[in-house]
Amino acid sequence: MPDAPEPPSRAVAFLQSFVSEIAKAMDRAECPNCSAHLEHIEQIGLTAGVCLEEKAREVLGSPRPMDRDHYADLIVEIKNQIGGRFSRASAEAGAVRVVNSRCPFGEQVKHAPSLCRMTSSVFGGIAARHFGYAKVELRQTIAGGDGSCDVCIYLDPQLAARNEGTEYRADGERLTSGNLTTLMTPRVHRRLREKWCPPPVGIGSPDAALQPIVAESAAMRDALRAVRIVAPTDVTVMITGETGCGKELVARALHGLSARRDKPMVTVNCGAIPENLVETALFGHEKGAFTGAYEVHHGYFERAEKGTLFLDEIDSLPLSAQAKLLRVIQEGEYERVGGKRPLRSDVRIIAASNREIVAMVDAGQFRRDLFYRLNVVPIAIPPLRERTEDIDALITHILRKLAQRYATAEKTLVQAARLKALAYAWPGNIREMENVLERAFIFAADARITDIDVPVTAPPESVPAWRTRKQQAAKQAEIDTLTRALRVSHGNVDQIAIQMGITPRAVRMKLKAQGLRAADYR
Repeated sequence: MPDAPEPPSRAVAFLQSFVSEIAKAMDRAECPNCSAHLEHIEQIGLTAGVCLEEKAREVLGSPRPMDRDHYADLIVEIKNQIGGRFSRASAEAGAVRVVNSRCPFGEQVKHAPSLCRMTSSVFGGIAARHFGYAKVELRQTIAGGDGSCDVCIYLDPQLAARNEGTEYRADGERLTSGNLTTLMTPRVHRRLREKWCPPPVGIGSPDAALQPIVAESAAMRDALRAVRIVAPTDVTVMITGETGCGKELVARALHGLSARRDKPMVTVNCGAIPENLVETALFGHEKGAFTGAYEVHHGYFERAEKGTLFLDEIDSLPLSAQAKLLRVIQEGEYERVGGKRPLRSDVRIIAASNREIVAMVDAGQFRRDLFYRLNVVPIAIPPLRERTEDIDALITHILRKLAQRYATAEKTLVQAARLKALAYAWPGNIREMENVLERAFIFAADARITDIDVPVTAPPESVPAWRTRKQQAAKQAEIDTLTRALRVSHGNVDQIAIQMGITPRAVRMKLKAQGLRAADYR
């Protein structure tokens, strides 16, 4: 018997669902070829191009910034993943040409030729974002009865001037098209992206919940392994670690992987609540409970009902509030301040502390019985100086987020700056690193960040030669390992991730860092 076909990847499923939604929109349109509808299709295409590009990147592992060849591979991948039969064809220098013998929209395209506008805007929008300018010429179309499609994307304005087509230009977040009477503003772009490009990964899936966490070091991988195991339960968890090391991210992962993920997660900074208001903040108060209590106040426990309550800086709670918190955990009920009847509580509690809480218990500053109730599953997050393996991956992760936040091309640290980051102790941990890198990102004159504003504790020129040789040997060993894995798996990133015991995202980052492309081995 032939092997059963593998289910489509999340990227492919998203692309296919997108085509289905566009087709439904065309069916509902009263006038599919009127100018207003054509303009709407154009704007959807420009917005969708961002989402389609990201999904295709998951498959190809395309680099940033892209060159012309990678761009051609990407647009062919987009179309073929949603049912087309595209391939590259020869073109003049300064242009990319693709041909197609099967339309992703099927026979419907012959009755709605405006769907070709979607192809033009997706191809043109992606090119404009990467190269600043593009003109798309639809030389032949299946919709026009030609039997095949022939699309040429001109990236050179001088070459484009001699040919027909629709022009696309990018200025930061702002995209313009020759077919649109108005500019594609960032506000419209965001609104359409929310409507047409919902994230394909469920809110509680491992990819979504664990995506913000970088875990290259053994200590962090152990912590995430514990997160995956205990998240589906309702057990209380105590997360410990220094300020800025990512305790809240771990708490959000616990919530996102639990059955409560569709209910609220309420975060409380216990250290920020005045001592005389702690009980009111946590448990609420009844009308008339004290002077100024004009209405019933719902506390954090009520707001987190059926969900998760994250008590950060739990060590700051006064002893009186600790006693009431213990009662909630033990008996599952509490009373509002001034209340006369108990309220039932169905809340999963996650606590966090940046202090040595065991020492506080020994000193009588924290209730021993409450500590045992909270510390059923302890998860310790080591400081950044103790997991240097994560530093390089964190730098790449943070710089990528900054590029997305400021809608600019990605920037990289030069080797000297990276060595400086590795030598620094980062007393403020990840929070400090984010601030330092954001400052360097903003002031960098080009795509290369040559320095970061931290004290020099080990100048790059003083690094011993043996360390350099060790780093080079480790790099070569990683390249050899990745190359073998790519050959064996035929470029399947998910399979490599399972073999290596790391996340697919970590594999892609390693491939990018070593200049390897998974697509070359498929």
